Amino acid sequence: MGMIQEFKEFAIKGNMIDMAVGIIVGAAFGKVVSSLVKDVIMPPIGVLIGGVDFTDLAITLVEAKEGAEAVVIKYGAFIQTVIDFLIIAAAIFVAVKVINSLKRKEEAKPAAPPKPSAEAQLLTEIRDLLKK
Repeated sequence: MGMIQEFKEFAIKGNMIDMAVGIIVGAAFGKVVSSLVKDVIMPPIGVLIGGVDFTDLAITLVEAKEGAEAVVIKYGAFIQTVIDFLIIAAAIFVAVKVINSLKRKEEAKPAAPPKPSAEAQLLTEIRDLLKK
């Protein structure tokens, strides 16, 4: 089998397409959660702790000089990113938990008994006729 044919089979597989869709949706979900944290959750938290904006929290190691920018450790941005991650992780955890519970419900349903073969149905009819 040619390399191009193998690549076509690989790229067209359902799993590959599902994964691509998952990555795209995940990236969009990450942006939504980042906005939620930055624009909705963090401002009230900042107000509660004295008007601090987490993204402004930083330690300046070297002041800015002519032609050189300041060297800054932006630990506020790190705190923001950690909170984003925790919210995304919690949302994914809940989603996986719901999906798993739905799968368990499907598995718990008893399977319908298999249909008897044509021979068995015919023999059952003959038996019932003989009983009469």
